[in-house]
Amino acid sequence: MKSPDGGRPRTVRVITGASGQIGGVLTRALADRYGPRQVRALYRERRGTAADLDVAWVRGDILDKETLIAAFEGAESVFHLAALVSIGSVRAREFHRTNVLGTRNVVEAALECGVRRLVHVSSIHAYDQHPLDEVLDESRGPADSARDAPYDRSKAAGEVEVRRGIDRGLDAVILNPTSVLGPWDGAPSPMGQLFLDLYRRRLPALIAGGYDWVDVRDVVAAIMAAETQARCGENYLVSGRWHTVRELAELSRRATGVPGPRLQFPMFAARLWAPCQVVLDRCRGRRPLYTPASVRVMAHGNRRISSARAQAELGFHPRSLAESIEDTYRWFDEHGMLGDEA
Repeated sequence: MKSPDGGRPRTVRVITGASGQIGGVLTRALADRYGPRQVRALYRERRGTAADLDVAWVRGDILDKETLIAAFEGAESVFHLAALVSIGSVRAREFHRTNVLGTRNVVEAALECGVRRLVHVSSIHAYDQHPLDEVLDESRGPADSARDAPYDRSKAAGEVEVRRGIDRGLDAVILNPTSVLGPWDGAPSPMGQLFLDLYRRRLPALIAGGYDWVDVRDVVAAIMAAETQARCGENYLVSGRWHTVRELAELSRRATGVPGPRLQFPMFAARLWAPCQVVLDRCRGRRPLYTPASVRVMAHGNRRISSARAQAELGFHPRSLAESIEDTYRWFDEHGMLGDEA
C-alpha cells in the first residue's frame, strides 16, 4: 500500500498507552503479527509488561501533540489506549484533560500524518447505564448527564472528539470494553490487586454488587480485528459476562485453594463504609480499592451488555471468567507476585 505523501509504503502500527495492561498485550500481539520493528510503542514513564520486546519505544505524551506527530509519521494504523482510569477521587478536570483533550490531540495528529485507521479504545462507561433492566448495546445514549460520574462523562466526550475527526475524513472506529482482567498484569491493575488481596487474605469483606468482566486477551483480539474488519464510525461493545463479587471470590478460591471472606456488606452498608475504608487504606500506605466510586460501579453497572455486533463483525468470543482467573494467578505465580508484596 502506498502513502499519498511520497509514495512510501505504510507498514508501522503505533500504540498509545503501551505500558498499560491492554497496551502491553496488544504490543506483544502486534509484534508477533507484523514484526517488532514495525511497531512503535508510545510510553510516558514506564514500559510495562512489554518492556522486553524489541519494538520501537517512543517516549511521548498525548498532551503534547508534537510528540504524537513524530510517533505517527508514516503509520498505517494507530491504536489509542492511553487514558486516565481511576476508582479514586480524581477531579473532573483531570479526567477531561487526559481523556478528552488528549484524545483530541491524537485525532489531530492522526489527521495531519495521514494515518490509515485509528482504533480508539474507549470504555463501557462512555454509555448511559440506565435503564438497568434493558439490554445495553451500541444504540444506547452517551453518559453525558450530570448524574454520570466525571470519568464516564470524559469517556463519552472523548468519543465526540473521535467523531469530529471522522467528520473531517479520519477513518476511525471505537471499541468499548467492560472491566478488563487477566494475565500480563504487572502494575498490578485494581482488578489484579483485588486478586492478590484475595490470595493474601487481606480483604475483610466482600460487597453485594457485581459487574461485567472481560479477559484482556479477548479485548486485544477484538482490537486487532477492528483494524481491518470494523466499519468506519461504528462502536463495538466488547463485554464478557456479569458476575457477582461473591462469584468472583469463589472462582478465586477454586484457582488457589484460598477461601474468600465470609462477610459480605449489603450495598447500603458498603456505600456508608467506603469513605472510611479509603482513609484506613491511605493510613496504611495501601492503594484504596474499596472506594465510593468502585461501590457505585458495582451497584449501578448494567447486567445486560450485548457484544452481538463485535461477535458478528469482529469474531469476538469471550472466554469464561474461571479460565481468566486461573490464568491470572498462573501469571502472577510465574512472575513472583504471589508473595507478601506485589
